[in-house]
Parts: sequence; C-alpha cells; structure tokens
Amino acid sequence: MLENKEPTKTPLDSLGEFALIEHLTKSATTSLPSTVLGIGDDAAVLQYEGETVVSTDMLIEGVHFDLAYMPLKHLGYKAVVVNLSDIYAMNAQATQVLVSLAVSNRFPLEAVEELYAGIHLACKTYGVDFVGGDTTSSQQGLQLSVTALGIAPKTGAVLRSGATENDLLVVSGDLGGAYMGLQVLARENEVFKANPQHQPDLEPYSYLVERQLKPEARNDIVQLLQDLDLQPTAMIDISDGLSSEVMHLCKQSGVGCRVYENKIPLDPQFISVCEEFNLDSTTIALSGGEDYELLFTIKQTDFDKIKGNPNLTVIGHMTAAGDAPSLVTRAEEVIPLKAQGWKAF
Repeated sequence: MLENKEPTKTPLDSLGEFALIEHLTKSATTSLPSTVLGIGDDAAVLQYEGETVVSTDMLIEGVHFDLAYMPLKHLGYKAVVVNLSDIYAMNAQATQVLVSLAVSNRFPLEAVEELYAGIHLACKTYGVDFVGGDTTSSQQGLQLSVTALGIAPKTGAVLRSGATENDLLVVSGDLGGAYMGLQVLARENEVFKANPQHQPDLEPYSYLVERQLKPEARNDIVQLLQDLDLQPTAMIDISDGLSSEVMHLCKQSGVGCRVYENKIPLDPQFISVCEEFNLDSTTIALSGGEDYELLFTIKQTDFDKIKGNPNLTVIGHMTAAGDAPSLVTRAEEVIPLKAQGWKAF
C-alpha cells in the first residue's frame, strides 16, 4: 500500500476566525505578577509600578523578510526579539508582548502554527507573557505586528538624550554578522533558483546565518549593567547599523562623537566572509544593521567597571556640541560618519 508522504495542509477557512485564534493561543500562559489578565477577554489587564516602556514594530513580507530563506518558526521568534530589543535599549525589563497577524489563504494552518511556535518560544526564552493581539485575513502575503511592554528600573528609563561630552561609547557583542548572513542566504537562494537540485552548504557560515535568522536581544547586558551598578547615560539598540545609531545618540544628546575603526568588534567568520564577497568589513559593520546589540555611553569614571569585560567594547567617545560624528580610520584619518538607515520606501 502506497504511503501518502505529502504533508497535511489544513485551509485556514476550515476553522473560522474564533477557532483559529483559540487554537493558536491555547498554549499561551502567563507567569508575571504584572499580568493581571492575559488572553481571553476584550483586553489584557496589566498592573505596573513605576515607568512603563512600550514599543511596536511591523514586519511585512517582501519588505522585511523573504520566506524563500526565512523559516516561519524563525520569523515568529525574530519578530518578538526585535521588539524586546527596543525595551532592553531603554535599560528596562521586558514583561509582555501582543502579536497581530494578517495572513493570506495561501498559508495553511500548519504554516501559521510554525510561526506561533517561534513566538511562544521567544516568549518562553525571555520570560515574557504573551497577552493578546489580533488575527485577520490579508489579500496578499504575511504581515506581522508585535508590541512589547516593559518596566523601567527605579532610576528611570535610559534615553538617547543623556550623553555628554567625554562620555565613553560602548557596544556589546560584535557587529555586521546579521547583514553578511543575509548576503549568504540571498546568494544561495539565487543559486537554488538557477539549479533547484543545488543543496547549499551553510556550515562555514553558521554563525552569520544564525545572526540573521535567529538574532538574540541583549537582556543579559541589561542584567550585567545592573550587577555592575552601572547606569548608562544614553542607550540605543543597533537595528539600522552602527553609523545610524551613533548619529541618533549625537542628535538627541546634542553632542559629537569619534568612533575608532580599529576598536569596532568584528567576528573572524564575518571578516573572512566579507573578503569572500569582496566587501569592506568596516563599511558593513557601520551600515549593515539587524545586529540588535546595545550601544550606550558611560561616564569615564565608570570605565573600571567594564574594563576587561569580554561582552563590552569601548569604541569611541563623545565630543563637544557642534562636532560632527566622525570615524577615525586605522590610518588615523578623520572622516564624517554617514547613516544609510533602512530603505523601506
């Protein structure tokens, strides 16, 4: 007897809206004291002490992601993580998320289940409660909107506007990996289009591909700063590239900045793949984006608290108001920083 090896595909319209929502959210549980009521009523009920921090991001198929090489479970995970990163960039602790989804009928139930599996995994990994959202139909493609909420520390949220002259500029982790991971995936996708029998070998690029498909928000850095009793003067997460974020800090704080090229942290695999693609590693680190590392400023008197820490690198310092944000090259040439940002329009 022949076995049917075709995967099961359940049309979304076979469930209806309410049954679909119940099916996708049945595993959502709450554990935080600030969540009074989660999914199941007209609205969630939350109760906080102190400042509440809120951020929303939208992800659109064909603009922010390509399902040719973005697995749905990874997409769900990443959609939550990029929002949590905004909360951590305020030096706050993330507590809840709401997820809204618009999906076309080309996606079966099993595909949407994969997406929500990633959402639930991210919530579990970061200890946040999934408390609501919305699900509706779309005429084309997949659209995902996530709202994250969090609680600022008693000292208050850290803003982009608190940096002052002579503050040190510090970054977590390494930069540029996510962008190069995207380049690897895009190249392999083009090869696959030309030869569907091609099986890509992504092992040599595993770190970079993971940085693109499954980024992690740096809640560990927020905890580290707390453990070190270190209050940043300004902070931002790196979603649009180091140059853009440095310029945001400078503009909001009314100061200049000097970033030193030889201090920018780069992973060896990143450097190697940049050479393979004939791309300048510094340019990619400055403009690549989607690293979701934390960029912040501290007083010089706090330097000893982070000295020698492998998770943090001092890459420059803030300068006087009126100075242009600049890069000091390895040849000690001073050139203006340029911000490309995200081209979504």
